[in-house]
Amino acid sequence: MRQYDAGDYDVIVVGAGHAGCEAGLAAARIGAKTLMITINLDMIAYMPCNPSIGGPAKGIVVREIDALGGEMGRNIDKTYIQMRMLNTGKGPAVQALRAQADKVEYQREMKKTIENQENLTLLQGMVEELVLEDGVCKGVVTKTGAKYTAKTVVLTTGTFLRGEIIIGELKYSSGPNNQQPSIALAEKLEELGFDLVRFKTGTPPRVNGKTIDYSKTEIQPGDLEPRAFSYETTKMITDQLPCWLTYTNERTHAIIDANLGRAPMFSGMIKGTGPRYCPSIEDKVVRFHDKPRHQLFLEPEGRHTEEVYVQGLSTSMPEEVQREILASIEGLEHAKMMRPGYAIEYDAITPTQLWPTLETKKVKNLYTAGQINGTSGYEEAAGQGIIAGINAAQRAMGKEELVLGRSDAYIGVLIDDLVTKGTREPYRLLTSRAEYRLLLRHDNADLRLTEIGYQIGLISEERYRKFTAKKQAIEAEIKRLKSVILKPDEKTQTLIREAGGSELKDGIHAADLLKRPEMRYEHIKALVPPEMELSPEVEEQVEIQIKYEGYIAKSLQQVERMKKLEDKKIPSDIDYDAIHGLATEARQKLNKVRPISIAQASRISGVNPADISILLVYIEQGKIAKIPG
Repeated sequence: MRQYDAGDYDVIVVGAGHAGCEAGLAAARIGAKTLMITINLDMIAYMPCNPSIGGPAKGIVVREIDALGGEMGRNIDKTYIQMRMLNTGKGPAVQALRAQADKVEYQREMKKTIENQENLTLLQGMVEELVLEDGVCKGVVTKTGAKYTAKTVVLTTGTFLRGEIIIGELKYSSGPNNQQPSIALAEKLEELGFDLVRFKTGTPPRVNGKTIDYSKTEIQPGDLEPRAFSYETTKMITDQLPCWLTYTNERTHAIIDANLGRAPMFSGMIKGTGPRYCPSIEDKVVRFHDKPRHQLFLEPEGRHTEEVYVQGLSTSMPEEVQREILASIEGLEHAKMMRPGYAIEYDAITPTQLWPTLETKKVKNLYTAGQINGTSGYEEAAGQGIIAGINAAQRAMGKEELVLGRSDAYIGVLIDDLVTKGTREPYRLLTSRAEYRLLLRHDNADLRLTEIGYQIGLISEERYRKFTAKKQAIEAEIKRLKSVILKPDEKTQTLIREAGGSELKDGIHAADLLKRPEMRYEHIKALVPPEMELSPEVEEQVEIQIKYEGYIAKSLQQVERMKKLEDKKIPSDIDYDAIHGLATEARQKLNKVRPISIAQASRISGVNPADISILLVYIEQGKIAKIPG
């Protein structure tokens, strides 16, 4: 195909899924002239899997994206059909929001936002080539020969790279939901020497809601208390739609067992590695044969469609077997399948080939974000997208790039895990992956990240002013409660008794009384009202910060110790082969990952404390051998 010059930009974003949307919007909002190219404009922010945003760890990522100035939280707040706070019976470190999305409205609203964003051009096209000069990415070329140049490029190709859909014995080249796959670009990455892995994910069948017998299922309503992901949302959706719970049974499992020979997962047709934490129903039945049933959630896909997503029934079984499986489930005996479930295999790059900025090590000024980096989930993709978009724009404009630490955000944990440890399966963010999870809470994302978003240019002056006022109100109220002494008078003793606590023997600071498990801020407020009315968000922060003060202090001490190792930078051109005493495995892993700090080096599997000690001594002596050339 003959090429022609089609335009010059600061940043080009390839793909408009959840990573691409955040990357493009962030780059444009910072001030970079940005081009977003996607295979199909009707697939912007598409949800090929479950129509939901949030959940454990993931919901906190959405709050972090919002605190930085991203779009996902605002978009779901405008388009959800149900909102729930999960883990309310547990501590604040594991609580998270989850929303059911109106799938079509979510797409429409995000497309509208992108179309109206200054500095952002949206284009339909298939990128097949990268423009390279001396190992530096300078742009892209589309299938039609259009050559777009840029200072930086971000690839957010999702599951489209050499995508193949599998249903039973049927296998064909395709992206998700029968979209065009991206084949030439995958071949180009391979040609450039990128290590690609083959991953697999899947979806369940969708059924017609009118054909479901909901009387045989359990209703799952949304929360009565209005909630939102974004700190900017003031208008809440109140007319929520319920989800419904049903279960597989022994008959369902017998049908699956009888057809395992036709299941691509077990017949050898599927070669890619699937997500451990979201297995197909046939995998669950085989692995957990002792379980008589598995949960299935019936989730409406929107207000203006009858399609219902059967969460928990992900499968690539033959279509006729899927129909038989559905008919065996209570409430779905007569359900009409509208779309069959399928598995999709696709290429991803090994993420240890990335710097913590998400720039590739092999090609300068080329960034990647989302499922191309081996992750699963819309939220993980969007979290990477906003960081890649920020850094691509910062590099294009000659400014300092952003790297979030493990103590700053779940996004920092996610990216550090990817670039330091890599992943052998589609990576899913879990609260257990974050060693500082008490610091990385749903409720304090703005306190952790809004300052960063403001300094970069993604947070408006008005929003920053409100944030500053909130922060000052929290600090002032905590200071007040630490200075106010409550006497053991009748009013105080009565309130404590009614709350289920033991009476005071002496006076006590209000803050110390609040630390008692049975006491809430509302109790303290009744005894010593603040001078001015505080918002619920401020009251929540005051209570959490006082109650968990000791635990938070211990976590901050751990962070400070680790920060000393983070501050010990490793020269990018250090020659690990010249360091005598390093174990062979450590040398190999260090050469592969090229860590930027001693702390990152210490997190590489295969690099032990003895290797770190040797590396520290070598660097501190200042006799650093560099890689030849």
